[in-house]
This record gives sequence, C-alpha cells and structure tokens, in this order.
Amino acid sequence: MRHPLQHLRGNAIRALRSQGLQVDVLGEDMQSKLVEEARKACLLVNLPFVHRAASRVPFSVLKYAMTLDGKIAASSGHAAWISSKLSRNRVFELRGRSDAIIVGGNTVRRDNPRLTARHGGGHMPIRIVLSQSLDLPEEANLWDLSDVSTVVVTQRGARRSFQRYLASKGVEVVEFDILNPRDVMEYFHDRGYLSILWECGGTLAASAISSGVIHKVFAFVAPKIIGGKNAPSPVGELGMVEMSQALDLIDVCFEQIGPDMLISGFLQPIPDLTPTIPSEDETFAIDPTVAPFETSIIFFYKTWDLYGAFSNFSPHPIQMPDEDGNYVTWFSVEHYYQANKFIGVSNPLAQDCIDKIKSAKSPEEAARMGRLTQRRQPHLVRSDWESVKIDVMYRALKCKFSIYPHLNSMLLSTAGSVLVEASPHDLFWGGRRDGEGLNYLGRLLMKLRSEFLGESSAASENTCIAL
Repeated sequence: MRHPLQHLRGNAIRALRSQGLQVDVLGEDMQSKLVEEARKACLLVNLPFVHRAASRVPFSVLKYAMTLDGKIAASSGHAAWISSKLSRNRVFELRGRSDAIIVGGNTVRRDNPRLTARHGGGHMPIRIVLSQSLDLPEEANLWDLSDVSTVVVTQRGARRSFQRYLASKGVEVVEFDILNPRDVMEYFHDRGYLSILWECGGTLAASAISSGVIHKVFAFVAPKIIGGKNAPSPVGELGMVEMSQALDLIDVCFEQIGPDMLISGFLQPIPDLTPTIPSEDETFAIDPTVAPFETSIIFFYKTWDLYGAFSNFSPHPIQMPDEDGNYVTWFSVEHYYQANKFIGVSNPLAQDCIDKIKSAKSPEEAARMGRLTQRRQPHLVRSDWESVKIDVMYRALKCKFSIYPHLNSMLLSTAGSVLVEASPHDLFWGGRRDGEGLNYLGRLLMKLRSEFLGESSAASENTCIAL
C-alpha cells in the first residue's frame, strides 16, 4: 500500500522500480477479490499510521472484560479475575503493541493496576491516568517508574500539593483548562503517539466514546454470571434512550480464547486513503493556523515527520571507532549514544549492557535499556558522562550527516532556519514547541550545518583558484 503520509508517499515505490524491481500497489496495479482482501489486511496492520495521517488523534482501542450478564466487577468492586489467563495473555499482547495505556482515577483507586506488558522484555507502553479532581492515592503501583513512566492528566489547578508530590516521584503531570478525551488525544497525537489502549471503567469509556476518539472495541466475555443491581458495566451513560440509537460495530469478529469469547469490531470506519491527504503546503494554503512550523523555525521530532531524519532515533546506521580504534557499526545514533554511557567502566555488567544496547532491535528499545540501567544501576555509568555526552552525540551526528548525502543535503537546505527538536518531555535535548527546553540536539545540528556550509564555501573557493 502507499505510504499514508503525503510527503513520503511514493518514494519507496519509485526507488524500488528505478532498480528494476516490479512493485504492485494493492488496489491500483492489482485488482481481484483476493487482492482486495490482501489490501484490507495491509490496511489493518497499518491502522495506527493511517489514522495519524487522516486525523489528529491516535488510533484508540477500548478493551474490557465482562461477565455474561454485562458486569465488569461485582457490586463490591471486586474484579479479579473475570476472564481467563489465556485472555489476560492476549491483553498483554495488545499492550505490547500500544504506545500508551489509559485508565481513569476510579481504576487506580479500586484496582491499583501496574499496567505492564509482562512479556519478558521489549516494548513497554507509557501509563496515562486521566483524573479531573486528582483524587488519587499517594501509594500506587503506577507511581513506580522502575520499568516504565507514567503521565497524569488533570484539570488545571487541581490539588497543587499532590502534583508536587507526583513530580517528586518522577511522574509527569499535564494540565488542561477543561479535561476532555478529545483534547487529551490531540495532545498525545502531537507527542507522536500512534496507538492508545483504553483500559478504563465505564464512566471514562462513555466519555471517550461520546467524544469520538474510540475507533475499535475488544470485549472479552466470560461465561460467568455475577448479578448485582449496582455492579458496574463496561460503558456508562451515553444519553441514548432508544435501541435504534445504539452504536453498531463494523467488521465484527468472534474468537474463542479458552472459555471466553473475544468480540471485536470498529466503532468508526477505516479512513479511506484514496483521496489525497493534503500536503503541509496545501494545508497551510487552506488554513494558515494549522501550519506545522513557522517559516523561520523548523520543528522535528518523530522519524516519520517531514524532517524526522534529523532525529537521533532515525534508523541510519553509523560506523564509529571503539576504544581500540576499530570501527564498529551501530544501528542508529541513539544506539551509539546510549552505549557510550557505560563504555570504559571496568565492570562486566557494563559491558553486558553495551552488548545488549548494540543488539537492540530499535532505537526506542536501545533508549529504554540505557535509561533504565542508568536509573537502576548508576554505578555502571561512566563518571565523566555529564561532561562528555554532548560531544558523544555531536560525533555520532557528524558521522551520520557525513556518510548519507541525502541527509547532508536536507540539513543544508534548512540554512537560515532555526532547528528545534520538539520533544514535549525532554528539556535537555529538546526545545519543545513552547521554547522551554534547552534544545541541544537542534543546536548541534545547526552547528553541523554551519560547518558543512563552511566546508562547501571553502571547496568552491579552491575550485575557483584551481581554475
């Protein structure tokens, strides 16, 4: 299928075809019932990316387990366990494919969840708590950040003292003037999140559905009956009074998992990518207020963005000399940067950490390993790390932009513009869109750009002299 993002669409197809390879685009070059099924399967695999291209919210899945009589807990609130272990393992798989998991305050107070993927390593989704009043317990598993971080989203001004307490624990707190799921999802869309798993109670689920941010539902139905007039249900009040108002799921699937039945389906149709999604220039011409960056400032963050290749997470392998002067290949700048935290430390555990980071399957995984080890085992970090980390990043970036001509050209094309790494939570390497960060990554890139431009000018002068 064609790339969902306009500025990348067709690039890979052209590159492959230019090398003489046959590339068939499902639904364009090939058409049949079988091909249509393949196209739909391809679309389903890429749904989070498709939704990012077609809307301003991440792809969101509502997951819940309920008894045969539609209860998610007993009248007492007890809910462990409704579904079988096989069903719970499937939930761990869903978590491992998500960027974040969302729960509400009631879930934190009642269940004290950990919300980990529990699959022995790999991707761990961020935990997000939505709480309007911030009426949350001081002791909770979600405040333990040893494995993965937590973000608490609340209404502006709510329990300032508790916000300071959470900050002391390392929990990030984000305030909204008015807390509603649509604004929250747009915010996390801007942070680069593609896929969100909602594991909340009925009240928040109803609010999310009413706001139009839930795209798919996974309902695990257990062959149990608990009863109870006041026992909670998966979805709270939606304001519907007639059955004709009920929301019908699309493309419903049924799957038996052990004794349970998994019913899944879409609440919203899959976006049609046939119409061309406007490019950034076209969007700006229609509505200047939605321009992704000002003419004098270029923001970059996620690797799939227009200038995403500027990121230290972009998958461009580099070769850097080791302590013995031998060149070693690293999958990305971030792999090299994280490993350097532990280079030169005379401890077998430090070398083991370096080896694991080097073999990490993605820059994100390398970053998770490096940060986690730095936080849990600070004695393994080289003593001069704070004084050398900027230089380590600079050398890796210089290698990357020196060996890839198209990256070098892209960097030089930004001459005259300020480069800002727009990470919303990294105030050292990032500058944030509000300018609060130190933006060291942007600074290093501008320094590199200046050096490359100087070398280009010198080469031109030398050419003139030779002539």
